Amino acid sequence: MIDERDLGRSDWVPDEWDEVGEVPAVEPLRRQNRIVKWVMWLALVLVTVLIIVAGYVGWWYLDRVRPDGELTDPIAFTVVEGDSVETLAVRLELEGFVDDASVFEWYVERKGGLEVTPGFYQIRQGDHMGNVLARLRTPPDQTYQRVTFPEGFTIEQMADRLAEEIPRLDRDAFVEAATSGTIESRFAPEGESSLEGLLFPDTYQVSNADNEAQVVERMSALMERVANDQEEIEVGAYVKGRSAYDLMIIASMIEKEAKLDEDRAKIARVIYNRLELGMPLQIDATLYYEGDRDTPFPVLRQTPGPYNSYLNTGLPPTPIANPGRASIRAAINPAPDPPPGDPICQELADPTQDCRYLFYVLANEQGGHAFAATGEQHQANVDRAAELGLLD
Repeated sequence: MIDERDLGRSDWVPDEWDEVGEVPAVEPLRRQNRIVKWVMWLALVLVTVLIIVAGYVGWWYLDRVRPDGELTDPIAFTVVEGDSVETLAVRLELEGFVDDASVFEWYVERKGGLEVTPGFYQIRQGDHMGNVLARLRTPPDQTYQRVTFPEGFTIEQMADRLAEEIPRLDRDAFVEAATSGTIESRFAPEGESSLEGLLFPDTYQVSNADNEAQVVERMSALMERVANDQEEIEVGAYVKGRSAYDLMIIASMIEKEAKLDEDRAKIARVIYNRLELGMPLQIDATLYYEGDRDTPFPVLRQTPGPYNSYLNTGLPPTPIANPGRASIRAAINPAPDPPPGDPICQELADPTQDCRYLFYVLANEQGGHAFAATGEQHQANVDRAAELGLLD
């Protein structure tokens, strides 16, 4: 018990616990709590963003692996020699079988890869990427043979080549399919049933299920795609005031006359210049389209007929061969005439008149041609070619 008298004694010794004083830790604790709250809030935001991003990536990925569109009927897809997963992925995207080529490549790698096997496959557009991969992993539905049709071949020559390479296909059936009018081309004028000049020369994969008409149809479709979609022949024809069919006729003559690519555009310019001036084209290849090659050339030149470009002016009635891309491009884009400073222009009797390419003849064993603006220049080039033994 504490004695009251002791309360007033001056010898009281204070204890260290007697005075509480200020509490300096209170404010720092509040500041630390605020920092912790901010860190937790930022972490929560970051986690939320990561969840949203992951969800979007997952949705984006699933959308490409499993498209929302309706499944189509099986469509033929060709795997050719030299194809890789990368080239397949690009073509699968372009043809609408997968939504994203890079995702397909990643998917194939993730699923164990793919051994690319050439052949014909039946794949559905809008199908799950796993089903597309599974289809490409199974043996192809059909085997095929490669057939090459060189540039400048006629329908008859193409028919011979096809029957030679694939004996089960009939030569005459190919000619019938290409000339009967049952297969149409956007370039053929009304009333023209033959696809001469309208079949693209290339290497084709012909399956054991293809018939002659199907081969012709593919060749015609490829010509339309190359000549119009890629080279824009209809635009070029409009600019020149001619039809696309006219330009295909010109391209076919260029194909038969030119040996070197650098000569194609100049030969095209000669043709356009002669047409403009009303001169006969005088293109030897036209004589041989329907003429007998065993007939001497001087006789052929004097034999009347729709393909005699020595006796007739204007274009022949149809193409005389099936041209390749380079000749089609030259027909659309002929070379300009020589500039005034060109040597052949300086030899004109009147240097002030227009200088035009009007003649050409073989100039060397490589198949290059010499071009001229006058008959005198041309005759000199002909004599030179004869001395070199370049003319028949």
